Amino acid sequence: MDTLFFIYNFADMNFRTEINIDPFKDSISYSDSVLTIGSCFADNIARYMSERKYRVLANPFGVLYNPVSVYNSLRILEDSKLFNEKDLIENQSEWHSFYHHSDFSHHIKAQCLSGINKAIKNAAKFLQETDWAIITYGTSYVYRWKETGEVVSNCHKIPQSKFDRTILSVEKLNETLNSTVKLLQESNPELKILFTVSPIRHWKDGAVDNQVSKAHLIVAINEIVTQNENCFYFPSYEIMMDDLRDYRFYSKDLLHPNEIAIDYIWQKFKRAVINPSDLSLIKMIEQLNSAKNHRIRNPYSEENKAFVRKQLEIIRQIIAKNPQINLAAEQKYFESFEC
Repeated sequence: MDTLFFIYNFADMNFRTEINIDPFKDSISYSDSVLTIGSCFADNIARYMSERKYRVLANPFGVLYNPVSVYNSLRILEDSKLFNEKDLIENQSEWHSFYHHSDFSHHIKAQCLSGINKAIKNAAKFLQETDWAIITYGTSYVYRWKETGEVVSNCHKIPQSKFDRTILSVEKLNETLNSTVKLLQESNPELKILFTVSPIRHWKDGAVDNQVSKAHLIVAINEIVTQNENCFYFPSYEIMMDDLRDYRFYSKDLLHPNEIAIDYIWQKFKRAVINPSDLSLIKMIEQLNSAKNHRIRNPYSEENKAFVRKQLEIIRQIIAKNPQINLAAEQKYFESFEC
């Protein structure tokens, strides 16, 4: 029999399922303020936006994982509730809040309260004026403190025997998400809410339970987005699971996206969510950031002086057209090299 040879044109083949996202009907612009709240991915998006000089406040309670904790935190901000000593718990010689990440914990009770209340005051004011809330959920599982039955945001290394661990049903998630949207839009009807599911895998839940947990979140978010025109969904989880289906896009723990993956997801986010008229300005600021990170070997050379003058001129051009953008730190840095 003759041997059959099949010749493939590899240049025309796709070896991955790229997720293309249509631009949102509403977009984030430099005139907007943005609050991000939820899992580590909320911090990542906020960092990328902040580096590009958007007005953004990230996770005023620290990293949160489940929808009930996110709702509780937003309720505290809406009520401008300040904490007192009765709201803290002591463990391993430190004071903690069950509503906050351990970043707020401190071995001095007064210092713990001060940090918590300062963040609440700042975030409560910011929330009143914000245009977008980006909410990232990580898991449907919650931990309830057995003494009170309250859902905690962080267990603070207290023995797990002190907690009941349960998964939120889709019905309970629907109720929680509806309450979250109602809470935010009662005080700010024009607020736009962008939901996303964290691409970080909660491996402690186990392979199957992690998928069930994420599925519950996706179903509940789909319900709320379908019912509310000011609510949106960005598929960060889906991009990580399908578009970037390879361990080279994970950090060493094989659970968290690495910088390559985060940058890729940001590029998708930028094209879908950011106002197209901002893109040229974003590029200028990214180039300015790159110039600021450039190692200057000889600050007295004519070449470097010309480089510094060019960056200062770029800063002046940006500020002249966009006075709301704060480039004071960058301006001060480059002016320090002027001779």
